[in-house]
Amino acid sequence: MTSLFTLEKEADAERLTTLLADSNTDTVRQRSAEILGDLDVPDDEVVESLTAAAQDDPDAGVRAAAIDALDQREAVEQLISAIVGEEISGSQAEWARAEALTDALSSDQPELRMAAANVLGRIGSRSSAQDLIQQLPDPDPRVRSRVARALGRLEDRRAVSALAKRRTDEVVEVRRETAEALGRMQGDEALSILLGMLNDPAETVRRIAAGSLGNFGSVKPLDALIGLLSDKSEAVRKAAVFSLIELLSNAPPEQSHELRETMVEKLSASDHRVVVSSLIDIIEQGSQAHQRRNATWLLGRVTGEHNRWAAIEALVSVLDDEDGMTSQFAVTSLATIGGESVETALLELLSDPEATTDAQAMAAFGLGKVGGERSRERLDSLVDTTDDEEVRKRAFSALSKLGGRA
Repeated sequence: MTSLFTLEKEADAERLTTLLADSNTDTVRQRSAEILGDLDVPDDEVVESLTAAAQDDPDAGVRAAAIDALDQREAVEQLISAIVGEEISGSQAEWARAEALTDALSSDQPELRMAAANVLGRIGSRSSAQDLIQQLPDPDPRVRSRVARALGRLEDRRAVSALAKRRTDEVVEVRRETAEALGRMQGDEALSILLGMLNDPAETVRRIAAGSLGNFGSVKPLDALIGLLSDKSEAVRKAAVFSLIELLSNAPPEQSHELRETMVEKLSASDHRVVVSSLIDIIEQGSQAHQRRNATWLLGRVTGEHNRWAAIEALVSVLDDEDGMTSQFAVTSLATIGGESVETALLELLSDPEATTDAQAMAAFGLGKVGGERSRERLDSLVDTTDDEEVRKRAFSALSKLGGRA
């Protein structure tokens, strides 16, 4: 039998809709619905299949997955129209749609309440925030989680106190969506609640809470995040490192210098291996320039003996980064690590025929900070042999710092 992974990879909507309708296994039908929500394929048949599953599937989890998939495809209104027997069109004025959807929040059918909450959050109807808040204690946990999600999408701080009551909900999914929503709210109250969720027994809740703490522009979470570096879950530990990087980016300017010094001091003392490996991941895979800059800066200041070579290789790899600040931070971080291993790595880069001239220029500059006699001899030769003016200039400057030409 073809795997769901293969069907997803091949975007085989026809087979997936068949599985959603006919499979005897709840988890297969649920996963089929989730995949259909993400597929970039024509809508009609897929939406029809998901709408049927959302109404008629015998499993509550499958019905919930189908509703979320319809939300992904911005087609939940079709389900609501099918349930209530009255069209709710995306072409209606927002207030008219919101009014109809708000009425649906009090329906006897939980699937309709879920669908209404999803759409209200997606269309950004702040006028419905109070109605969503009132629905947070819904008896169905599937509804509670989607109401929390909708409130997070609205980013309405009036919901923070109500969300606080869901932080101890007996259902993990509700707590997870609550943490996600609070992470988008900002403000001291939301921050305090999230800090209180870092001890949640569920890994997914701790991970979401940890990953949100860097967004608040406050240094308050610093100690809590460093404490999470000892969490039993690797995912939580990595989320904590990510938030530490975000703290560096979002801290108020007047607190930035003190925060950097304090963070380096505490991380250096802890020697947590996950810090170095997570910073390397951000440097190598991060999509945001500010994250990669700060990870590059921090890596050189917290690298101990663990993963030392991996850290050096990661820093060397961004010496020619298209973001100039990242490459500058890479040089200073390599100089901070220092030692024969850094000198060797930079010398090897100078001799690498595949290396860019930008990388070689920065390597020459770095050797002026960390090099010894080996470097002086290599730079002396480079000044005479390189065809690139920037490399020559950097090599000559570095050479002067190491005592000049022989």
